[in-house]
Amino acid sequence: MPNTSTDAATPVVSAFYDRFPYPGDPLQDGPPPGYNWRWNLKSVHQAVYGFVPPSEAKAGPPHILDAGCGTGVTTDYLCHLNHGAHVLAVDISPGALDVAKERLRRSGAADVVASLRQEQRSLLDLQAEGQFDYINSVGVLHHLDDPSAGLHALGERLSDKGLLHLFLYADGGRWEIHRVQRALSQLAVGTGSEGLALGRELFDHLPADNRLRRHHEQRWSVDCAADANFADMYLHPQETSYNLRRLMAYIEASGLHFAGFSNPSVWDPARLLQGELLERALRLSPLEQWLLVEELDPDISHFEFFVSATPVEKRVWDDPEALLAARAERQPCLWGWPSTSMLGPDLEPLSIDQDALALLQAIEQHPETPLGQLGFGDQTLSLVRGLMDQRLLLLHP
Repeated sequence: MPNTSTDAATPVVSAFYDRFPYPGDPLQDGPPPGYNWRWNLKSVHQAVYGFVPPSEAKAGPPHILDAGCGTGVTTDYLCHLNHGAHVLAVDISPGALDVAKERLRRSGAADVVASLRQEQRSLLDLQAEGQFDYINSVGVLHHLDDPSAGLHALGERLSDKGLLHLFLYADGGRWEIHRVQRALSQLAVGTGSEGLALGRELFDHLPADNRLRRHHEQRWSVDCAADANFADMYLHPQETSYNLRRLMAYIEASGLHFAGFSNPSVWDPARLLQGELLERALRLSPLEQWLLVEELDPDISHFEFFVSATPVEKRVWDDPEALLAARAERQPCLWGWPSTSMLGPDLEPLSIDQDALALLQAIEQHPETPLGQLGFGDQTLSLVRGLMDQRLLLLHP
């Protein structure tokens, strides 16, 4: 399908990604390596709502949109982590989309979903597609000529109970990147192969103690090993970034609702403070706590978060009776299951004791049985809360 986008930046951005298909992750045969819980809809529901909403039989499999799929890395995970879903992946770059199609062909993605479409289209022009239960748009809206129009367009495609996952650049942690971008622009190196060569040469020529060179070598050199990744970071022709206040205003202006960070540990003041300073921080409102973290951590280079069509209030499960009456299932995004030592949802090492392992196995064997009736007696509540703290349970009220 030819690109007919109404976004003014589309032709130049599309041409850029034809030259440098992004992300530059290698292709592989078979399913993608590992997992990302943010691309598993049940895990997302647990993180945002505190439980997995009951599914209605008439609703059928979820409809998922990957808006700006690039070379298909996210689409691959969305398929393999949501078996039976209907998945639509769109991108404006035919070059990137060709890579995406080959990636998903080799991974067998179409074999695990109800339907898979990969189309050259702009996310601004999907009015005929109806509603989606989950929309993933990572690193896309900040490359539009009008990011507000992009968020509005995605919001219109979101179902009443749907969720949208976004990744947008943050001002603070991109300070050095922005300076390099401006310097390369002043030098008129361009956004093609010559610009790529001269951009890499810049870091070789700057003095070893230069802050920009040190920042790149210490923070970004591994990520930028692939040419497409280097170009995306330093040569991109269209880019917007935000601070936290502008981000919240951006969401509010769209008519959507902030539904939580998808990397909440980054925004926890306890990561940076302790003692009386932490006590003072925790007396602040959530937004004030996040603003404090933003001030104290200049390395935050992006925002990753969920938004919803309607306001969300996360269930906290403070009623023991309600918790024990709930059903549960094991967190699907684990590495090394079944074991007492595994990698958790964020690929973090975690350990559980034999009783917790036995409870998780009982949950798998008896998915329709309430937690309080699985035969673990008085220790059930403490075991369940411990597994919840480690994000190993998905709860069904």
